[in-house]
Amino acid sequence: MRIKDILGNKEITSIYAVSPEATVFDAISQMADRNVGAMLVTREGKLIGILTERDYLREVALQGRDSRQTSVSSIMSRKIIYVDSETSVDEAMNIMTDKRIRHLPVLDDERLSGVVSIGDLVKAKTEKQETHIRTLEAYIAGQYPG
Repeated sequence: MRIKDILGNKEITSIYAVSPEATVFDAISQMADRNVGAMLVTREGKLIGILTERDYLREVALQGRDSRQTSVSSIMSRKIIYVDSETSVDEAMNIMTDKRIRHLPVLDDERLSGVVSIGDLVKAKTEKQETHIRTLEAYIAGQYPG
């Protein structure tokens, strides 16, 4: 299974992005409204960073900064870890585990194709395993055409 399969099956296909000049308050408000844990930061359609709930907690809440006065660019993660659509789900999960991140932008030929979360990947793997189990159970019960 590949990342393109996950993107093709996602219920929410929108790519949520914010400009680096936006306030952290505006970005966090959008995240809450959309029930997402991260926002991509783009300038002229190009991915330049990512803002996560963790960034907000560490760089604003714990530092006593005012989210209405703090720009996204001042706290966003600039080192972007990403995958492409052909990356396997297992490889993406390994990257996320190793780097301790929960969201991976998907870039194909420098074009933003989407974002996958650890939840998306776990859900896909679970569904695939459940299908495999049902197939094996049907085979064992003699209900599988052989």
